[in-house]
Amino acid sequence: MRVLVTGADGFVGRFLVRHLLAAGHTVGAAVRRGGESPATWLPDSAAGVDLIDFDLEDGASADAAAEWRADGVVHLAAVASSREARRDPGLAWTVNAAGTARLLERLAEGSTNPAVIVVSSGEVYGDGPPRPRLESDPVRPQSPYAASKAGAEIAALEIARRTGLRVIVARAFQHTGPGQSDLYVVPALARRLRDARRDGRRQVTTGNLAPIRDITDVRDVVAAYAALLAKGVAGEVYNIASGEGIALADVFARLARTVGIDAEPVPDPSLARSGDIPHLVGDPAKLRAATGWTPVFTIDQTLRDVVDAQAD
Repeated sequence: MRVLVTGADGFVGRFLVRHLLAAGHTVGAAVRRGGESPATWLPDSAAGVDLIDFDLEDGASADAAAEWRADGVVHLAAVASSREARRDPGLAWTVNAAGTARLLERLAEGSTNPAVIVVSSGEVYGDGPPRPRLESDPVRPQSPYAASKAGAEIAALEIARRTGLRVIVARAFQHTGPGQSDLYVVPALARRLRDARRDGRRQVTTGNLAPIRDITDVRDVVAAYAALLAKGVAGEVYNIASGEGIALADVFARLARTVGIDAEPVPDPSLARSGDIPHLVGDPAKLRAATGWTPVFTIDQTLRDVVDAQAD
């Protein structure tokens, strides 16, 4: 299969490109102009990769991606950080919602009619009951990032209804893994714990550790995207989640044990997010029924790999 991956040079995209290559697919890696050289993140054997300069704000760039004639598309390119989206909500909407609409219109005009995985977020559900969220639950985003992702979903499904483009929406809940940026909570906590151990400190500043999250390994998440390309039903929405919740306080404690420090969390209001969702866990039953997907990595293995990657 010829699979186009937008945002291929991002954290998740790099894992997905490797996963697809290992499965024997030909990959169109749509990457940011002027970004890091692919030689630093592609496998040694990357003969099956075509590189495409890509910018969601540029119609010509969307044309070039569509002209690659993919059989399947995983659309990852986005303003993916809640912090970045809060700094410039307009940019988040331009890239995440308008950019998605621009790309999918071009794909719909082509002749291959690819299956398109539009990667959204579990954050679109917003605050709700303390139980795993179902795809049928209402969408009530409460951050610029989540709102722009909900907008991308609406745009994508409208284009699908109007043109027949085979769109599948994947609502990925929180995920992490080795190499993720410190902009995200798990690697940020790991980095602070490692710094505290190095400096001989017990106290470690944190944001709000009360929320309960569904945290999946990035390697399991990319396997879910590949499974949806093969077996997902067009027009449907699927949660990508473990179905298990873990308090961020427990994540902190497990990371501290992994790092080897008896740490004391010290809340810092500047690190807390306003409007944080107290309980955000996804129900993966629909995805499992459609594809047979189930997570392979345990939370402790994932946390160890995050810490080990920072030590390298």
